[in-house]
Amino acid sequence: MNNKGFNWFFPIAIVALLLFFGSNFLGGDAAKSIDEDGFFREMQAGKVQNIIIYKDIEKADVFLTKEAKSAMVSKAGKENNPLSAFEMAPKADFSVKYGDLQLFLQKFEQVKASNPVIKTTKDYGTGKSALMDILIPALVWISILGLFYFLLFRKMGGGGGPGGQIFSIGKSKAKLFDEKERIQVTFKDVAGLEGAKEEVQEVVDFLKNSEKYTKLGGKIPKGVLLVGPPGTGKTLLAKAVAGEAKVPFFSLSGSDFVEMFVGVGASRVRDLFAQAKAKSPAIIFIDEIDAIGRARGKNNFSGGNDERENTLNQLLTEMDGFGTDTNVIVMAATNRADILDKALMRAGRFDRSIYVDLPELHERRQIFDVHLKKIKLDDNVDREFLAKQTPGFSGADIANVCNEAALIAARNNHTSVTKQDFLDAVDRIIGGLEKKNKAIKPSEKRRVAYHEAGHATISWLVEHASPLLKVTIVPRGRSLGAAWYLPEERQLTTTEQMLDEMCATLGGRAAEQVIFNNISTGALSDLETVTKRAQAMVTIYGLSPNIGNISYYDSSGQSEYNFGKPYSEETATKIDAEIKSIIENQYERAVRILADNKDKLDALASKLLEKEVIFREDLEEIFGKRAWDPELTEKPVTNTIPEKDQPVVVETPQIKEKEEESEIQAPESPTQL
Repeated sequence: MNNKGFNWFFPIAIVALLLFFGSNFLGGDAAKSIDEDGFFREMQAGKVQNIIIYKDIEKADVFLTKEAKSAMVSKAGKENNPLSAFEMAPKADFSVKYGDLQLFLQKFEQVKASNPVIKTTKDYGTGKSALMDILIPALVWISILGLFYFLLFRKMGGGGGPGGQIFSIGKSKAKLFDEKERIQVTFKDVAGLEGAKEEVQEVVDFLKNSEKYTKLGGKIPKGVLLVGPPGTGKTLLAKAVAGEAKVPFFSLSGSDFVEMFVGVGASRVRDLFAQAKAKSPAIIFIDEIDAIGRARGKNNFSGGNDERENTLNQLLTEMDGFGTDTNVIVMAATNRADILDKALMRAGRFDRSIYVDLPELHERRQIFDVHLKKIKLDDNVDREFLAKQTPGFSGADIANVCNEAALIAARNNHTSVTKQDFLDAVDRIIGGLEKKNKAIKPSEKRRVAYHEAGHATISWLVEHASPLLKVTIVPRGRSLGAAWYLPEERQLTTTEQMLDEMCATLGGRAAEQVIFNNISTGALSDLETVTKRAQAMVTIYGLSPNIGNISYYDSSGQSEYNFGKPYSEETATKIDAEIKSIIENQYERAVRILADNKDKLDALASKLLEKEVIFREDLEEIFGKRAWDPELTEKPVTNTIPEKDQPVVVETPQIKEKEEESEIQAPESPTQL
C-alpha cells in the first residue's frame, strides 16, 4: 500500500559487524587437537579441570582450569572474544583423539591416583557431527539477526512507540479504503444539505462515468473544497463519497503532514500522490486542510513556518503542475476558508468550493428523521415541532439533542422518549445543567425575577424582537435565570430589527433600574452581546448614519496580521462615540417602555417568582396578544426584484453569521443573567 521497498543496507551492515567482531562465528576458532601424551602431561601438571569423553567418535573435549586458561591467554597475547557472552555452552580448550577407550581410562585413573592433588573430573557425552557444529551457531545468529530486523524495521517502521516512524517517516499516513475495506455510509445517510450533496454526487459521477464528460471536451475537476461551520456534515459528506464512489479513497488530516523533521511534510505529500496515482482513478480527502494550507508569507518573523510552507508548495505542485494528468480528485474540508492561500483556491486546483451551511427548517426535520430511527419514541413526538425548536442547530447538535433526550428519558425511567424529554435536552444543551438546589437569597431571587421579566416584557412589546418561548429563574449552568427565544430564520437583518433586539437584550438591566433604582453585575452576557452587535452595525454593516456606508470588514481574513487599524484615530473616536450612543439610546428606550408598563412588569415578575418557569401563554394573560403576530396580521410582501434590463448585484458577505450569531442576528442561546 505504501510502495515501500526493502532496504538491504541495515541487514548487510549488521552482518558485517557480527563477522568483524565475532571471530567464532559459524563455528570458527575450533579447539586445538593434542595427542594422548600431551593430555596426560597437562593433567599431571594440574591444568585440566574436566574432560568429556565421546565413546561413539573416539574423541574427548578437554577443559582447562581458570589459572591455566589465563596463563595460556597471556602467553598467546590474545584477548577474549567479545562475542563470547552469546555462546550457549563453554567451548573446549583442547580435543584429544584416543585409541582404545579402556586403556585410556586405565591410564587416566593411574595418573589421578599417583597424585592426589589432581582433581580432574570426567564425563561422558554424545558425539556431534561436523554439520551440527555449523548449524547450531548459524541458527543462533540467524535468530539474532531476525530480532534486529524486527526491532529496526517492523516496529519502528510501523509507528509503534514514541521512537517509531524512523525509517518510514517520509511515508504518507493516509488510510486507504478500497474494495477490501468498504465504508457503509451512502448519500441516503446524509440528511439535508441538498445543494452540497448534489455537487458532491456529480464528483462521484465524474469518476464512475468519466467518458460521458471527457468525450465532449470537458475535464474532470482537480479538487473540491467543503467549507462551512463546525458540525454541519463536511466529513460525513466525504464518507458518503467514499461509500458511493467505488474507487480507492485515501483519508487523512491536514495535521498528518506536520512533523518536527525538516522536509517530512513535502515527502509525505509526494508519497500520498504517488500511491493515489498508482491506484487511479482515486480520491484523496484531506480533513482540516487549513493546518497546511494557511496563506504563505504571513507572520513569518523567525522562519518557524518554513516547513509548513514547503509542504504547501509541494501540495500545489502535485495538484496542478507538470505531469498531473492522472485521474485523481482531491477533496478537502475546513471551516477557515478565509485563511487559505490564494494559490490553493484558484481554478485548476480546487475548482469547486461547496459551502455547507447550517440546516434550514426542512433540512433539520430530515436530520431528525435520520437520528430518530434508532430511538424508541412516544406517539406525541412531532418532528416538525422539534425542527422549529432548534433554529441555528447544526447536524452534530441535532444528533446530540436526540442522544441527550434518550439519556434523560432513561434517567426518568420512561418507557419511551417523550416530547418533554426533547425539550429538556434542548434546554440542557443551550443553558447547561439545571441546579434546582442552588441556594439563592430571596432578595437576589427577586432581582433575578425582575431581570428576566424585563427581557420578556420588552421582547413582547417591541415589534422586531424574537418571539418568546419561555422564561425561567431556575439556575442552569453558570446563569441564575434565562429567557428562551425562538429566533426568526432570516437571511437579511434590517436596522430596526437589530435595534429592537438590542433593546430587548438590555431589558434586564433596565428592569433593575426601574424597580430597584440600581443595577447589578448580572447583565454581563447581555452587555457583551449588545456591544458586539453595535460594533457590527457601525464597523461592518454601515448601518450608522454618522459613520456612513463604510465597512472595515476584511473578508480575506488577513486583518489578524495587521498591526494597525484600517481607520484613523479621529475615525476611531467617532466609532466609539457612535457605538456608545446606539447602546445608550436603546437602554433609555427600554427604561421608558418598562416605566410605562410597570404594573404589567410587576405582575409578570410575581408570576415568575411563584411558578419559576412561565411560558408564552402566561405572557398573553398579562399583555394580551401581540399586535404584530403573524396569525393576527398579514403584512403585504413588496417585490424588490429589479427588472431584467436593470441588473443590480448586491453582495451580502456571510460574515460569521453562523459561527458568531450573537454579533449579527438574534441569539441562538437564551439571554442569560
